[in-house]
Amino acid sequence: MIDEILPPQVMSVARTDDVTVPDLFPEEEALIERAVLKRRLEFTTARHCARRALARLGLPPAPLLRDERGAPRWPEGTVGSMTHCDGFRAAAVARRSEIATLGIDAEPHGELPDGVREVVTVNGELALLERLAADHPEIHWDRLLFSAKESVYKAWYPVTKRWLDFTEAELTIDVPGRGFTARLLVPGFELPGHGTVKEFDGRWTVRDGLVMTSVVIPAG
Repeated sequence: MIDEILPPQVMSVARTDDVTVPDLFPEEEALIERAVLKRRLEFTTARHCARRALARLGLPPAPLLRDERGAPRWPEGTVGSMTHCDGFRAAAVARRSEIATLGIDAEPHGELPDGVREVVTVNGELALLERLAADHPEIHWDRLLFSAKESVYKAWYPVTKRWLDFTEAELTIDVPGRGFTARLLVPGFELPGHGTVKEFDGRWTVRDGLVMTSVVIPAG
């Protein structure tokens, strides 16, 4: 499913159900010892997917812990991203020598809750959503925009170690090509082989009741 919007250098694994036999490391168990069942299932299954994806790169199982902002810490020499929503868990990984950073996100294909659209949009995005809805009413464009910005943040954070708010990037969406571009509204960052990065390009798809987005920046 999500592999449709990822390049071949990125290994991905997805599930529509949760693992019944947890395969967490003790260090991972400690992270969710007080979590409710729903959170435990999300955490466990997403990491199960991540380890299977890492195995496709030839890497052995290893604990996937979190940094101070809760982002996953990937094995040396790799980059990755995880996502989960009701009925879907996925992970995508790649070698750092091939991919500089990546982000994936999946969301239920439905309208955003009341009030959220205004919080996550900037400048001309509300008008963009209205135009897209008029031309393609079968797609919940506000949810797609939300998901795309989630993928942008997941690709942004590992290389900057800084927060990026929903209102600090402005999206344009390419419908025929199923792509999008997020223009940063904050100063860009330096990335070897790319110079100053000021925007992110991504891909999207809608299928099986899900909106899925990805951002992948090749290594320089």
